[in-house]
Amino acid sequence: MTADPLPRVALPADFLRIPIAHRGLHDMAEGRVENSLSAARAAMVAGYGIELDLQLSADGQAMVFHDERLTRLTQHTGWLRERTAAELGTMLLKGGTDEISTFAKLLEVVAGRVPLLVEIKDQSRASSEDVGELEKATAAALDGYDGPVAIMSFNPASVIAFGELRPDLPRGIITCSYDPDEWDKLSPETCARLRAIPDYEAAGASFISHQRSDLGRARVAELKAAGASILTWTVRNPEEEEEARRVADNVTFEDYLPAIPA
Repeated sequence: MTADPLPRVALPADFLRIPIAHRGLHDMAEGRVENSLSAARAAMVAGYGIELDLQLSADGQAMVFHDERLTRLTQHTGWLRERTAAELGTMLLKGGTDEISTFAKLLEVVAGRVPLLVEIKDQSRASSEDVGELEKATAAALDGYDGPVAIMSFNPASVIAFGELRPDLPRGIITCSYDPDEWDKLSPETCARLRAIPDYEAAGASFISHQRSDLGRARVAELKAAGASILTWTVRNPEEEEEARRVADNVTFEDYLPAIPA
């Protein structure tokens, strides 16, 4: 991790104006699976931003996929990181007609038309500093991309590692209550540390994306007062959105269609 704080890059205005579709505008009833190209296209047609997740393939490519394992979303088993990008690209997502996509392919499809909020999944699985490969793959895919992108992770070390590669792009930390009962891969001490969001300055972060049900936390208010942009996850109906926007500048949503301000 870098010894000095990284430069802070503000979120472009559209990240604060346009609601962001969680894992794309997915709808299983219509055959649009989360993190699929179909879900990305649907979000673009509707005028929403896109939140997406990245995992690392065996041959070092950033893949658009949420889980570490393949079981929930495909007919395959085992770890995604043990399969090559070519192998993963033949795997159909359950309930739809899309295969697992590389990040590079999704960038071709989006082509800068809507904001992309990109989560780098924690490859260390324990919020440790054992990071770097997915961050490099993400930066490589973004080389030459001309469109609004912001990078975030639950693991501050990932945010810092990416910032060292691409200090020109806005970065944020995904934050939450870190209930130890829900975060059993982390020690209670690590949960307590991350709950305090101590790495915001070192990461050169300009935003947090915070758990909707925990927006009342004093540390969130402190960061907002200091100029941080506040995003929130995951909002599932208009009532939750109304409440969340008392604190948050924008929402990551699913299961309903929020209004897009003019």
